[in-house]
This record gives sequence, C-alpha cells and structure tokens, in this order.
Amino acid sequence: MKLKLFAAALLALPLLALAQDAKDAPKPAAKPAAKAPAKSGSKEPVATVNGVAVPQSRMEFMMEQQRGRGSPDNQQTRSMMREELINREVVTQEAQKSGLAKSAEVQAQMDIARQEILVGAYLRDWVKKHPVSDTEIQQEYERARAQTGDKEYRARHILVDNEDQAKALIADLNKGAKFDELAKKNSKDAGSKERGGDLDWNVPSAFDKQFSDAMVKLDKGKYTAAPVQTRFGFHVIQLDDVRPVKFPGMEEVKPRIAQQIQQHKVDELVRGLRAKAKVE
Repeated sequence: MKLKLFAAALLALPLLALAQDAKDAPKPAAKPAAKAPAKSGSKEPVATVNGVAVPQSRMEFMMEQQRGRGSPDNQQTRSMMREELINREVVTQEAQKSGLAKSAEVQAQMDIARQEILVGAYLRDWVKKHPVSDTEIQQEYERARAQTGDKEYRARHILVDNEDQAKALIADLNKGAKFDELAKKNSKDAGSKERGGDLDWNVPSAFDKQFSDAMVKLDKGKYTAAPVQTRFGFHVIQLDDVRPVKFPGMEEVKPRIAQQIQQHKVDELVRGLRAKAKVE
C-alpha cells in the first residue's frame, strides 16, 4: 500500500506559474511597492487579501516543500512563494463566490484530500515512533542471504501442457536434437522461448520448488531425463552453468531492507486497525 500526500489542487497551474505571471505583468504607476514577506518564525500574516489574512504557516509549509526540491530558503524564493500564496487566495475567494465550494463533486474531492492528508500524517508519525532497528535489519539480511544460498544457476527450459509432450521432447533430445531449437518451436513460455528457453542467471529460490530441486541436481550441459511438473505445466530443463553468488554487502542494501521492513510494519498496522474496526 502506497500513501501519498496530495498538496496540489485539481487543475492548478504549476507552482510559481501564477506568481511569475504576476511578477511579469505591468504594475500601475500609483501602486505602492509590495510588502516584503514576513520572516520565518513570525506570526505576522504573509499578506492580507480583501481583508483575509494569509497565515505565515502556509508560507512555511510551502518553503519546506521547496527545500525538499533543492530550492534555497532565501528572500527571492520567499517573495516568489508570497506571490503564489496571494494568487491562490485570490482564486480561492472567487471560487467561493461562484458557489463551487458547495458543489458535490468539489466537496467529495476536498473530503478525499483531507482524508489522504490525515492518513499520511498519522502514518508518518507512527513510523517516526516505531523506527526499524539495526537488529531487525541484520536479521532480515541474514535471512535473505540464507534463502539465496551460495550458488546461482543458468538454466533453460521447454514448457508444455502435458507429460506426453515433455517425454516426446526428451526423446528428441536423446536423438541429438538441439535444446534451443526445440524450445523456440514448442515452449509455452513466451518470455524465454525466443531465447531458446534461456532463463538467465537465477538463484534456486526464484523458481518453484519442483523446478529448482530438479535443476540443482543436474550436471552442467545435462537435461532432465523425465518431465518436471509445476503449477505452470511440464518442463524439460537443461543446466548450462553454475557460479558462486555475489551477494551484496550489508551497507549496500541496508536502506532498501529498512524500507521493506518499515513497509511491512505499516501493512501490519493497517491490517490490525482494519481487524478491530466494525465494517458493515
């Protein structure tokens, strides 16, 4: 489950586009100079539009977003943000006057946006209070390494519907037929048949157990003497090569492991909340 914070309004112009238009538009000669944006931490409104104060908290929220995108927190950026906030307030007031805020469609969109913001805020707070420990990461790393094993295999196969077809193919191989040519002509596996059944390098756990058990028993260059059945059908398997696994070091994969563990915890949290909820 992926949860995103939706901050932009439907059909809104890109951030700063309105502000840029406002900056480039000609200004009446008699109009006084624009007020400088309030400094960070100030309680003074960013601006007042038709008597409505634009709170400094909006400025700080937008600046946090901009910093996350690599923009500098300086007077120029804050001036641009101020113009953006003023334009948004102007358009919002007009939307209110037009009655759009009472539209059922707009109300539904606002309700969904509010819900998504609350869900995102709750989950971020929960994640902050339940960090993934180094011990958990180490345990998952060791589990993955054990599951992967110390060897990887390059195999090819021919997948058919029934055992008799597979036996016929093995008979053809025994007579000297080439494995890759039989795979291109007969295999049901669209992902590998054009490559002569080549499955590239994989660890045994990447395959169904019946397939991997048969594969690891083969000598290089040999194929299965009997069909191998899996949930996909019947296979004839040939082992092309074996090599040691190059398992990545802990520091290389630590961030990804932490993310996976955290996501698993969030999934468990949501399932737990759902289990306790009365759903009719």
